[in-house]
Amino acid sequence: MLQKLLSEYLGTLLLVFSVVGSGIMAENLSPTNEGVVLLANAIATGAMLYVIISIFSPISGAHFNPIVSLYFRLKSKITSIEMSLFIILQIIGGISGVIIANYIFNDLFIEFSDKQRTGLNIHISEIIASVGLLLTIVLSLRAKRDPAIAVALYITGAYWFTSSTSFANPAVTISRSLTNTFTGIDPAHILGFIVSQIIGLIIAYLILRLFNE
Repeated sequence: MLQKLLSEYLGTLLLVFSVVGSGIMAENLSPTNEGVVLLANAIATGAMLYVIISIFSPISGAHFNPIVSLYFRLKSKITSIEMSLFIILQIIGGISGVIIANYIFNDLFIEFSDKQRTGLNIHISEIIASVGLLLTIVLSLRAKRDPAIAVALYITGAYWFTSSTSFANPAVTISRSLTNTFTGIDPAHILGFIVSQIIGLIIAYLILRLFNE
């Protein structure tokens, strides 16, 4: 169990570190071109996802995301205790990752974001992003394909085809409220994102039942 928890902690730390760190670096290098910043951010995130899923999947299943852990609990793939501990470590890992990124780029640990990410269209975008992520994970496993490749490609693309830039992860959402940079989210908007992500989980669960999953 210790190895599983450590995997979930480190994986989520590295995920958020790559999201926030690449966003800061890209913004520093291209301060007037948000398209370039988003492109760099998406590529770095997708690359890190491929790495962490590849190395940690044999240990913990590489969830790094509370809605993924909730889904596998609903399917009785993990116990309630495992799910609860995974989610706690995912949130702590995400916060650790944002603190490291903030410090190495801006010489501070935490700076609450004032970036506005709200509105019905944004929340619908998060629902779609979350549904797509869960379908990608579960159906790639069913097809016996490497989920690391599928998830990395999905998230890289979803940065561009969703208006919310595809958070699709409550632990990442909470963590990103602690950086007032390109990838941040105002803490007041966390609840709306997490509710949307949970709605996405429910919809994905119902869709996957149609596939006998």
